[in-house]
Amino acid sequence: MANILVVDDELGIRDLLSEILNDEGHTVELAENAAQARAARQESRPDLVLLDIWMPDTDGVTLLKEWRGTGQLTMPVIMMSGHATIDTAVEATRIGAQSFLEKPITLIKLLKAVDQALSRDAPAARKPAAEQTGDPPHAAGFGGMATADLTVEAAMTGGQSLPAVVDLSPQGQQTFELDKPLRDARDAFEKAYFEFHLAKEGGSMTRVAEKTGLERTHLYRKLKQLGVDLSRGRRGGASAA
Repeated sequence: MANILVVDDELGIRDLLSEILNDEGHTVELAENAAQARAARQESRPDLVLLDIWMPDTDGVTLLKEWRGTGQLTMPVIMMSGHATIDTAVEATRIGAQSFLEKPITLIKLLKAVDQALSRDAPAARKPAAEQTGDPPHAAGFGGMATADLTVEAAMTGGQSLPAVVDLSPQGQQTFELDKPLRDARDAFEKAYFEFHLAKEGGSMTRVAEKTGLERTHLYRKLKQLGVDLSRGRRGGASAA
């Protein structure tokens, strides 16, 4: 995983990018202006910089030129802006920017640009996040142990309903009482469903959102509503995030 410096004067943008990149397993440093970016560049020596163009003290293109002129442009830089023209993007690329992201930045474009920049920077040393875990496919789970496939069994015997059984190793079997009200039974199943995917994806909210087809904000609200313990997935699967 990489050490990434995010430079943007908007707090909301910094927080969003930090959350997503941390979720992917990267270490993130934040700077709200060029002065802080210079200091962070010297102290942390980032593997990648996400650099906003419009900032209150020194704009991103000027800072990029400065780094190039002083021999400090030793890492890939991805420029970001919601107001830049095509000429600005071309100029930044000519100076040495790896790529350009237009705001609002979509999750898919962000992760693709980051992966491409890190791969170009050191193709032999870096691998996609899925290859770095060392686990076989579908093996990442809470505590790093393998997670079994989801199986549900339901039957009727002697007029009585048997509970549905879900095996979510290493948590063990979870049972659902099918004679509960529909809403309660559905909530119990959904909780097990999301816990299964969190275990399978090593606690990565980004991948769970993609797998389940939910927006991240909606997913967070849903997990909170169901009482899902997010810290379990993060402790056990931080390396796979």
